[in-house]
Amino acid sequence: MADSVIDPPSSGNASEITSSNPLSRKLKKVLDTRLDNDKDTLEALKALSTFFTENNLRTRRNLRSDIEKRSLVINEEFLASFKSVKDQLDSIYDDVKAMNDCCQDMTDRLKSSQSQTRHLINQTTQLQGESSKLQLRMKVADGFLTKFQLSDAEVKALKGHRDGSMSKDFFKALRRVKEIHQDCKILLRTNHQTAGLEIMESMALYQETAYERLYRWAQAECRLVTNDSPDLNLMLCEGMAALQDRSVLFKYTLDEFCVARRAAIVRSFIDALTRGGRGGHPRPIELSSHDPLRYVGDILAWLHQACASEQEHISSLLRLCQKDGLEETVKSALTPIMEGLCRAFKVRVEQVLVSELTAVTLYKLENLVQFYTNTVRQMLADDAAMISTLQDIKSLSTTLFYNSLTCHTSKLLEQVELPTEDLSPPTSLTSSLTLLQEILSCKDSAVLSADERQQDYHRILRTVVEPLIQMCTVSASKLNTIEMAVYMVNCLHMQQVVLSLYEYTEGHLELIQAQMDAHVDTLISEDASFILNKLGLATIYNTMQKTSSNVAQLPGMDAQTVKSAMVKFDEFMVSQDSYHFPQMSLLKAPKHRELVAQQACLLIFTVYSVIYKCVQSPEQGYLGNGSILPHSPEQVKTLLNIP
Repeated sequence: MADSVIDPPSSGNASEITSSNPLSRKLKKVLDTRLDNDKDTLEALKALSTFFTENNLRTRRNLRSDIEKRSLVINEEFLASFKSVKDQLDSIYDDVKAMNDCCQDMTDRLKSSQSQTRHLINQTTQLQGESSKLQLRMKVADGFLTKFQLSDAEVKALKGHRDGSMSKDFFKALRRVKEIHQDCKILLRTNHQTAGLEIMESMALYQETAYERLYRWAQAECRLVTNDSPDLNLMLCEGMAALQDRSVLFKYTLDEFCVARRAAIVRSFIDALTRGGRGGHPRPIELSSHDPLRYVGDILAWLHQACASEQEHISSLLRLCQKDGLEETVKSALTPIMEGLCRAFKVRVEQVLVSELTAVTLYKLENLVQFYTNTVRQMLADDAAMISTLQDIKSLSTTLFYNSLTCHTSKLLEQVELPTEDLSPPTSLTSSLTLLQEILSCKDSAVLSADERQQDYHRILRTVVEPLIQMCTVSASKLNTIEMAVYMVNCLHMQQVVLSLYEYTEGHLELIQAQMDAHVDTLISEDASFILNKLGLATIYNTMQKTSSNVAQLPGMDAQTVKSAMVKFDEFMVSQDSYHFPQMSLLKAPKHRELVAQQACLLIFTVYSVIYKCVQSPEQGYLGNGSILPHSPEQVKTLLNIP
């Protein structure tokens, strides 16, 4: 080994030797390798460290053989493990092969069976399909029968019991029949017209039988509602609602109800007149027959209450019926019920009216009947006998009332009362106006429209006021002009005061005012003439009006005469009241006295103005006219208090 040792090369040839020596290159490569980044080398070194525990010459020399031996051992272990796996795979293969052979055998057998049973399977499949179709048809048929046929219980309910009683199941079954009958109309629009017609025919038979039975039962029930407060059970109301589909049966049943209620209400009316209520309260109406207003009022109030009660009974009977036209049906049914009271009611009220009643009582009765006529009219049909009866009574009371007024005014014209010395309105006028006040005051309690009140007022006023004016005119016919005017003004003023308290009297107030104005104008003219004659100015004024010049030269028109008249005129301006005509104080209204005096002074002022103008004119020949008429017209106007 010693001679194989190589001396180290010289420094000059070191790089060259290194590059030519493979071992050196490998060593250099190994030394240059960075093991931190070489994972495979690190893993190999870790594995080597498990059995390379000692680093000596022997272990280094035997490293390759140790590694190979270790690799061989590992391979032998791996081979042994794979041999066990192979044995298990062979066993599995044998099992799978046996299973494959079994499956193949079974497949062959199934193919053989399938080929043999294919016809049977086809038949089974076909039968199953037909079975499904039949089941579906059965469901459809069951649904059809359920929809378009009655059950045994429903048929039994429609036929009812032997005793003729009615149950709720009957009405349910009847509604069911109606539904089926309506649904059959759908079938008629499809390809099942024959079935629809047959079902409709059978349902129609059921319906007719059921309606006939229901009609007879409802009629029997309606005959029993004769109590004052009938108890209408729910089934009867359902029966009336069901009978609406048969208008004729519905009408006959309702007529039967009306007949029963008519008899009941007539009996109740007679009891109310003669027996009163239970226990004597309320008292019999006949007990107040001595008081016409109370007697007729109690009867009318009872009629109104009975009408309202019967309306409630009918509405309760028909409460389950269709609402369309129900109000008219109730009115039509109520009309014959109330008709039973017409005769007894009319006889009793007419007996009261034809008795000797005052005009005020007759008018109150007329208003009372009119009020209840308007009230009851809202509940009954327009052609109801009760409304006609009330209208007849109203017409009779109206006729008797106006006959009474006409008779009263005729007596006034036949026996005219002469005026008294104080020219006051006669007592007949006062009593007539008091009667008119009582009549017009009654209208406040009447519930009438404005047009009806206005028509009544106008007719009453025409009947009373115009004859009163005529009576006053006849009464004053023998008086002189002034007394007639004073008397008429007093009478007309009294009528005006009374009429001004009420509405719709404007036309007659205008008539009275026009006549009063005419008489007041007469009084003004007469008063002015009376004063002018008393002062001596009338002759002077008339002469000046007729003469155009030199008035002073005429007899009685000299300056001294005019001046003397003006002295009296001055006295008149100081104390006017003493110069009016004596009847002035007999005017009852102060405003009339003031009006006549004021307007008379105005006429006198006009006369004075004419005289003053004539005296001041040089053409008339008055000298010293300033001393004749010391006051100017403006001063006279102020002294006479003329506005």
